[in-house]
Amino acid sequence: MAFPGSYNFSYYRGDTATFVVRPKTSAGAAFDLTGYTAAFVIANRRGSTGTQYVGTATVDASTDIVTCTITPAVGRTLAAGTYVYDVQITNTTPNPDVIFTILNGTVTVTDDITGAV
Repeated sequence: MAFPGSYNFSYYRGDTATFVVRPKTSAGAAFDLTGYTAAFVIANRRGSTGTQYVGTATVDASTDIVTCTITPAVGRTLAAGTYVYDVQITNTTPNPDVIFTILNGTVTVTDDITGAV
């Protein structure tokens, strides 16, 4: 596995933003997401002392896709500027747990005009 990947994107404050992650094995095959849950967290800086904003992350094990969303409610709490994020998958069935950070990067937030949130 060659995790995590990196993806930087722009976000318009207060909008809904959705993207999908298709994890692959080191051989290029789809990573089997059976038994995994996902988390998508945005923060003002890396580390445990940053302020965290939780997006939604869902796993579709039938297609091996993780869907991540910044909802308007979460997006309105983000001020204009640059944030960091991680997408992590966890399987608690084995002992110990299996945890992978599959994607990280930056989110550049631009203020809204229409909704003036």
